[in-house]
Amino acid sequence: MPSLLAFCVLFLLPELAFSITRHYTFNVKSHNVTRLCNTKSIISVNGKFPGPQIVAREGDQVLVKVVNYVPNNITIHWHGIRQLRSGWSDGPGYITQCPIQTGQTYTYNFTITGQRGTLLWHAHISWLRATLYGPIIIFPRLNETYPFEKPYKEVPIIFGEWWNVDPEAVINQSLQTGAAPNVSDAYTMNGLPGPLYNCSSKDTFELKVKPGKTYMLRLINAALNDELFFGIANHTVTVIETDAIYIKPFVTDIIVITPGQTTNVLLKTKPTLPNATFFMMASPYFTGQGTFDNSTVAGILKYEKSNKKLPLLKPTLPAINSTGFVANFTKRFRSLANAKFPANVPQIVNKKFFFTVGLGTNPCPVNTTCQGPNGTKFAASINNVSFALPAKAMLQSYFFGQSNGVYTSNFPANPPFAFNYTGPPPNNTMVSKGTKAVVLPFNASVEVILQDTSILGAESHPLHLHGFNFFVVGEGFGNFDPNNDPAKFNLVDPIERNTVGVPSGGWVAFRFLADNPGVWFMHCHFDVHTSWGLRMAWIVLDGPQPNQKLPPPPSDLPKC
Repeated sequence: MPSLLAFCVLFLLPELAFSITRHYTFNVKSHNVTRLCNTKSIISVNGKFPGPQIVAREGDQVLVKVVNYVPNNITIHWHGIRQLRSGWSDGPGYITQCPIQTGQTYTYNFTITGQRGTLLWHAHISWLRATLYGPIIIFPRLNETYPFEKPYKEVPIIFGEWWNVDPEAVINQSLQTGAAPNVSDAYTMNGLPGPLYNCSSKDTFELKVKPGKTYMLRLINAALNDELFFGIANHTVTVIETDAIYIKPFVTDIIVITPGQTTNVLLKTKPTLPNATFFMMASPYFTGQGTFDNSTVAGILKYEKSNKKLPLLKPTLPAINSTGFVANFTKRFRSLANAKFPANVPQIVNKKFFFTVGLGTNPCPVNTTCQGPNGTKFAASINNVSFALPAKAMLQSYFFGQSNGVYTSNFPANPPFAFNYTGPPPNNTMVSKGTKAVVLPFNASVEVILQDTSILGAESHPLHLHGFNFFVVGEGFGNFDPNNDPAKFNLVDPIERNTVGVPSGGWVAFRFLADNPGVWFMHCHFDVHTSWGLRMAWIVLDGPQPNQKLPPPPSDLPKC
C-alpha cells in the first residue's frame, strides 16, 4: 500500500519528481582586480569577477546564504526568476527587503517554477551591480530535452561595464551635482575588456572551438547603462531562447541585447579548420543626447589546433544609433506557442495603464549650483512621477498594514497631462517626486503601454518587471494610437520576457496576469535612469485560496 501511495503522489505531483534543493553561499567581500593597467578594490562574491554561476534544474529549490563582509549595504536580485509567493527573496533594496548590513546574513529561498534557460543575478542597491553579478543557468527537468539540437558545449558570455574609479563615487557625485554621471572606461566580456583597449590585450576572453560542432552561447547583458550589439566575424547564430523562454528559432549575424536581457544562441562552427581566427565583438546602441561609453569589447573565437599566425577577422556591427535595425530585430522574437510551451497571453484585459517613460528635471536646491540642464538636476520618471525609495521596505510595510509614511497607493494610471510625447518637448520638464504604487487585485489581467518621450532626448529604455513575465503584444514608433494600434496586437504568439526595450521615440505594449501576490518593482534597467527615478512598484493583493497568498516573512529578513 505505501508504494502505491508513493506512486500516486509522484503521479499527481510530477513537478515534485526529481526536484532537489541546491545550497549556495555568497560571501560578499572586497578584492583587488587589475584591468586597463588600473588596480582597484571591487566588491565581489566569493572573490570571483564575474561572480559564480547559480546552476539548477526547473523545479529545484535554491537557497543562497548571502554574508556581507563589506561596509556597503547589500541586496541580491535573481533577475527573471518568477518568485511565485516568495517575494521576500526578490532582492530590490527598500522594495522587498531592507539591505543586508555589514556583518549580517540573509538566505534567499526560491523555487524555479516553469522556467528553463539563462537568467542572471546581480546586486540591487545603488550601482553595486557593476561588479556584483553572475549567470543563473536553469537546465530542463531530468529526462526532458531541449526543443532544439543538443549542443556539443554550452558557454556563458556575460557582458559588463568597467570603471577605473569606484562606480559608487560616480553615481553619488552625479546625484549631488545633478549632472549626468561619468561613463564607463570599458565594456567587458566575462570580466575581460579585450585587446581593443589600451593595456588590455592579455585580458581577452578566448573561446576555443572544434570544427563541425554546435555550441550554445548563453549571452547575458549585465552592463549598467548600455544596450549592446554583438556579432562574431564570418559566423551566424540561431537564436533559440530569451529571458528563459524558448522562442521560434531564427538566424542572424547580429544580436541586440539590453541590460537585464539574456539570449541563448546556437553557433555552428565551420565544417573544416578555417584559415583565420575571429573576433567576437560588442558595441553600444545609443540614441540619447548625453555622453556614453563609445568603445568596443572584443573576445576571440579560435579553432583548436589552428596555427597562431592566422589573420584575425572582425565582424561589422551596426552604427551606434541604428534604431531601425533594432526594431526589425526585436520583431523577429516569437513564442513557441505550442502544446508543450503555450503562450498564455491574456486575451481580455480588465486593467489598462498608459505610462510615459523618459527624462526630466528637478529644481536645484537653494544656495547650490547644479550641473544638469539649464542649471537644474537630471531626473527621470514614469507618468511624471520620479520614484523616491522609501526608508523602510515596502513589502514589509504592505504585509503588516503599515504603509503610512512609507508609500501611497495612488500611482497615476495615465500621464498627468497629455502632450505630443515624441514631438517637440514641452517647456516645463519638471517632474514630481513620490513613493507611489499601483494596487492590483489578484489575477487581474493587465495591459501596459510604455510610451517613450522626447524630453531631453528620445532614447530606448529597457523596462524590467519583477515577479512576472509579460507578453510583448505590440510596438511602434511615434505616439501610441489607442484607436488603431490595438487592432494590430499579436495575441497568438507574442514573445514572453521580463525586460523589454521601449523603442526610441516609440512605444511598446505588454500584457501579464497578476497571479503573484506581493510588491513588485518595475524600472528602467539603465541604472542611471533608475537612480534618477524611472521606477515604480506594483502591489498584487492576495487571492482567496491559501496558495494565492503571500506567506509571512522569513525570520532572518534584514531590518532597516
